[in-house]
Amino acid sequence: MGFLFEQDNFALFRDGFLQTIELSALSALLALLLGTLLAAFRVSPVPVLRAFGTTWVTLFRNTPLTLLFFAVTFGLPPLGVHFSHLTFAVLALGGYTASFVCEVIRSGINTVPLGQAEAARSLGMNFFQTLSLVILPQATRTVLGPMSSVFIALPRNSAIAGAFSVGELYSAQQTFSERGYSIFSIFFWVACAYLLISATVASLFRFLESRLAVAR
Repeated sequence: MGFLFEQDNFALFRDGFLQTIELSALSALLALLLGTLLAAFRVSPVPVLRAFGTTWVTLFRNTPLTLLFFAVTFGLPPLGVHFSHLTFAVLALGGYTASFVCEVIRSGINTVPLGQAEAARSLGMNFFQTLSLVILPQATRTVLGPMSSVFIALPRNSAIAGAFSVGELYSAQQTFSERGYSIFSIFFWVACAYLLISATVASLFRFLESRLAVAR
């Protein structure tokens, strides 16, 4: 297992680890912003917006993530869209995760009593004011638990990006395998890296839940 502490190997593993964190963080930010917008569309009184949100969720949640990576990486360049491999990976992973974030937020919105929205409308608030100032702040406590599961799974899903020229942990693992190192040693260190990322995300959500918990 000591192969990792050789200088070249450690640098490769470190770069893959940091790239995984960067990819996961950017994808999580995109998923959170896009998922919140899609959730607003899903509960919107405008039929076109509801249809768009429903179509996005249905399409992305039921499409294999690998296929989305193929579609983004090889489908967008012929259309004149040229980004780095990392950007394409963020678009694919963020768009996919956004469909799950949307449903988590929508379920949280549905837990807020209808009277809250009616009271906001009686004060003259429009739909987006009611959603952003009244509904979403109350729904936040409800969605933190299931949302943590979505974002804990995101770094593991990012491993697919390694097959699309993104130098993250999976890509580093492939390089180590080509160099002839024991597959069990490689998987041990890669698993430890993913466990560290997942544990950090879980701890962050536990902290948020404790800060937002209602005293009983």
